[in-house]
Amino acid sequence: MAAAAELTLLEKSLGLSKGNKYSAQGERQIPVLQTNNGPSLTGLTTIAAHLVKQANKEHLLGSTAEEKAVVQQWLEYRVTRVDGRLGPDSIRAVLKDLNSYLEDKVYLTGYNFTLADILLYYGLHRFIVDLTVQEKEKYLNVSRWFCHIQHYPGIRQHLPRVVFIKNRLYANSH
Repeated sequence: MAAAAELTLLEKSLGLSKGNKYSAQGERQIPVLQTNNGPSLTGLTTIAAHLVKQANKEHLLGSTAEEKAVVQQWLEYRVTRVDGRLGPDSIRAVLKDLNSYLEDKVYLTGYNFTLADILLYYGLHRFIVDLTVQEKEKYLNVSRWFCHIQHYPGIRQHLPRVVFIKNRLYANSH
């Protein structure tokens, strides 16, 4: 999914009705937002944080210094590890890392839903939608987190719903 489409989904989920216009620059198609009263903003996470602040939902950026740092860490992870041209081996490494990390967490920051959850959900959707039942079971913590995020009000919108089976079919999938 193009960054502009993700930012439009984010706008809607935040309750913003402006309908910003986005352009893209460079080979990697980095999103650009031209603001009404200032310089243009460049980069998915920069623009997303700006939208969160516009919507007065700054709690999505973290509520404590540590949580804000964790949100920033995962936003950076999204841009550096998930975006771009990932091959099958690269996405498996991302899912394996994320699966281990989410073992004892509901959300990326622990117990609070943040912008990091939203943007990682959007970034991973194109990969998760194509996983087999066995792969979803292999990455059980990612599957649990992803299913939870896709059911969070206003997040999934028009994206295809990914189906997860509640009962494990394969006993030795790990």
